[in-house]
Amino acid sequence: MENQNTTQVLTFEQVSRLQNVLNQVVQVHGRGNFPTLDVHLRSLIETVSFGLKKEGLKIKDIRLNGSTASYILSKDNITAYNDIDLIFGVEIRSHSHLQQIKTVVLSSLIDFLPNGVSKDKMSSCTLKEAYVQKMVKVSNDNDRWSLISLSNNEGKNIELKFVDNMRRQFEFSVDSFQIKLDSLVGFYKLSTVPMQSNFFPTVVAESVYGDIKLALFHLDNQLIATRNPEEIRGGGLLKYCNLLVRNYIPENINEIHMLERYMCSRFFIDFGDIEQQRQKLESYMASHFIGEDHTKYQYLMILYSIVSNSTVCLMGHERRQTLRLITNLAKSYYPNGFGYCDGFGTVCYGSPNGYMYTSPPSDAQSWNPYQGNLVQCY
Repeated sequence: MENQNTTQVLTFEQVSRLQNVLNQVVQVHGRGNFPTLDVHLRSLIETVSFGLKKEGLKIKDIRLNGSTASYILSKDNITAYNDIDLIFGVEIRSHSHLQQIKTVVLSSLIDFLPNGVSKDKMSSCTLKEAYVQKMVKVSNDNDRWSLISLSNNEGKNIELKFVDNMRRQFEFSVDSFQIKLDSLVGFYKLSTVPMQSNFFPTVVAESVYGDIKLALFHLDNQLIATRNPEEIRGGGLLKYCNLLVRNYIPENINEIHMLERYMCSRFFIDFGDIEQQRQKLESYMASHFIGEDHTKYQYLMILYSIVSNSTVCLMGHERRQTLRLITNLAKSYYPNGFGYCDGFGTVCYGSPNGYMYTSPPSDAQSWNPYQGNLVQCY
């Protein structure tokens, strides 16, 4: 691993794409009667950075992460993105630092309130209830970080992550990219001349998976690769099925069945209760499949097959309970005649394209879930 090159300099076209992303305005939707905020991403980065420094918190660097980074680096813009993931590398040494970070982010939102709104009445508590979809704080021997996710009804959440230390920073190689933004932010502050093909800042991307050329090959060829999925919260199971439904295929067919078992085991460790599983599944689909009910249906069929074939850590009745949950969720997306049938060892799910998805045979080695496993309906 030491000999692998984990970084790569962006081309002018990629830097231009990055600039377009940072210059866009993303709406943060308020709950109830709270107004929508029009958030200019570059301004948000500058406002949060200024607030952190004012609080005496040291910023190591600022990075763009996740699907947005993959979109910028992908060949021919083939990768779509939803959430905008920003990572602020900061020193977190106490609970008070975490509290300071939260205060800085919520205070930054005040700058984006529309004219006419009484800003004096907007307390941190009010702003949190109005605009924050999710807030996470982790502080233990291996991890010190916090996440604040700002709500967007179309699934384009702004996710602000503040990281001192994070043991596991990726799920799969295709989401392992982090683009360092400091040089571009500095360019905006110092240069009076716009970027050109012969005059633009040096921007570096890193793959926290390892070899960046290999990770980019996986991205451009839609290949699924990971390692030690048992280290990932939820095992990466839901993301894995999402990649499959988007026509990604495993890089190594021979080892994927073992990895699927680890994914399932970790998922059921983290979400052991059936209600936890329901909530996790529904929230994941709500944020990743907006306006894609048929894709949700296909996604659940893939998840059903993986859980059915690769779960070794559950009692029989627990496994059946989870499969029943997935079945019922899938049925809800086709209430008008696209029926299903529970046979002995086989489950068929109708789809409007004239095919039925079936659960795989017991011999997992003879079944290739990555090619659809479809049979014609008559």
